[in-house]
Amino acid sequence: MSDVQIREVDETDIDTVLAGDIEFEGTLNFKKSLMIKGRFLGDIKAEGELYIDTDAYVEARVEAEVVSLKGKVKGDVFAYSRVELFASAMVDGDITAPDVIMESGCRFNGICKMESPLKENKTSDAQRREPVISRQGVE
Repeated sequence: MSDVQIREVDETDIDTVLAGDIEFEGTLNFKKSLMIKGRFLGDIKAEGELYIDTDAYVEARVEAEVVSLKGKVKGDVFAYSRVELFASAMVDGDITAPDVIMESGCRFNGICKMESPLKENKTSDAQRREPVISRQGVE
């Protein structure tokens, strides 16, 4: 059995950081990387990477390319590439992502679906457009 390790991120490589003394409520939309060190309540819809630091608390529906968690999240998490749960992470909600990495010691209470959220939505749209009844080969 191999050891799986999550890569530490250097805060200087992140485009935007919401500091530990910030409390924000609302909707966050962003395209580049963002780190939350404080408290956030609402919805997060991102094309970039989201990092939730050790002392951060997020109560939201989270959607991003990569979600890397060290802090606490209450709400469902959707990642198009990967979810990373460090040992200090606590998640109370469902996770949907094609790749999920969990360090020993993290806490996760929810359901995990290992599929891409995009794939799920495209399948649903395609199924709605297909005919229910096919008359091919019937005389």
